[in-house]
Amino acid sequence: MLQINHKLRPSHLKKKLDRLWQMSAGKIAAVEKRRDSTKGSPAFTVRGQYTARGWTEWTQGFQYGSAILQFDATGEKRFLRIGRENTVRFMAGHVTHTGVHDHGFNNVSTYGNLLRLMNEGLLAENAWERNFYELALKCSGAIQAHRWTNTRDGGYIYSFNGPHSLFVDTVRSLRALAVAHQLGHVLMGENDQRISLLERLLNHARATATYSVYYGRGRDAFDVRGRVAHEAIFNVNDGNFRCPNSQQGFSPFTTWTRGLAWALCGFAEQLEFLRAIGETRHRALFERAARVTCDFYIKNTPTDGIPYWDTGAPSLHKLDDYLDRPADPFNEYEPVDSSAAAIAAQGLLRFGHYLGKNGRRYWQAGLSILNTLFDEPYLSTNPKHQGLILHSVYHRPNGWDYIPRGRKVPCGESSMWGDYHAREVALYLQRVSQRKPYLKFFL
Repeated sequence: MLQINHKLRPSHLKKKLDRLWQMSAGKIAAVEKRRDSTKGSPAFTVRGQYTARGWTEWTQGFQYGSAILQFDATGEKRFLRIGRENTVRFMAGHVTHTGVHDHGFNNVSTYGNLLRLMNEGLLAENAWERNFYELALKCSGAIQAHRWTNTRDGGYIYSFNGPHSLFVDTVRSLRALAVAHQLGHVLMGENDQRISLLERLLNHARATATYSVYYGRGRDAFDVRGRVAHEAIFNVNDGNFRCPNSQQGFSPFTTWTRGLAWALCGFAEQLEFLRAIGETRHRALFERAARVTCDFYIKNTPTDGIPYWDTGAPSLHKLDDYLDRPADPFNEYEPVDSSAAAIAAQGLLRFGHYLGKNGRRYWQAGLSILNTLFDEPYLSTNPKHQGLILHSVYHRPNGWDYIPRGRKVPCGESSMWGDYHAREVALYLQRVSQRKPYLKFFL
């Protein structure tokens, strides 16, 4: 179980944040120097070098978004140039990509961050540039919302697996619909039907909270409070839910910890957004989903806050009392996933902030995770290694992750999403510590 340090304050992590940004600068520059766009978007490292491999191009926004975050944190204009120029050059295809559910990952991380910087005065005001970013975000939100399956009680944005498939990670990509809605955009359907992006956001989040998150109410034999299923399967003929499933976790009845992290972070962010626009529908349900997933993470993670890749991984039982001691990324049985920790830490901080004085436990849990994550053996200090956060896992069931010679499980490598979210939560914490404007994705 995560040991929460209730004495930690954001200012206590200042030296670690400074070191992280120092390390981060060299990593971004190294990836940019060796970039070859013909080989696809960098996804994860092999022997310390970023390589492309995946089922869709869902990580390019994290690559260029990382440079934008680096500029935001440090003021170094070369990173703004990297992020802005590459967004213009390479990201248009992601805006109009009809085959993925990842629009919030790719486009809010790039166009969205640039628009945010302009709104905050950190980027010079330029009407044409602003219109460019806004148009990209409007289109992205509408195209994502078009991937729609109706159910008996609403509907959801379907994954790249097809109309029957609801992925838990898409709740964090609802950023795209939220920003497009705020920009006054709608999805235009047949016969000029105007389809509200906010309604689709609310319906998708409700479906995720209802079918992907468990509440300990006896829904099935494995209904544990806070457990998350990576995928929910529906009968598209009648709109009925059929069963849980998992693409990247061990099984439908265990919890893939990065999916858990996507859920708790996504719901926390959407609660902030809904409060900002005065939307109260389903708020109680979303609060309950955020709370139970945060509680499950705290209970089912080792003492230092770094989770193993799945809470039901088949060889975890060989790691005696693994929840009663710090995670061991070099063990012989199951890999840890530091990227899940980076995502979860932000979700815990945001949910704690959202709850105010009643959320202190979650806020301190987030700080406790970052106190571990932003230091060795997770912070990558080797200048020859292109990754920022070590010991991330991509797809354990498919065997995509590199296993070093002499080891039995993946370790020592990084992922583009893990590095991006480490930078994002570092910027979030830095702004809180320096009493700067609260970091949020929405307008």
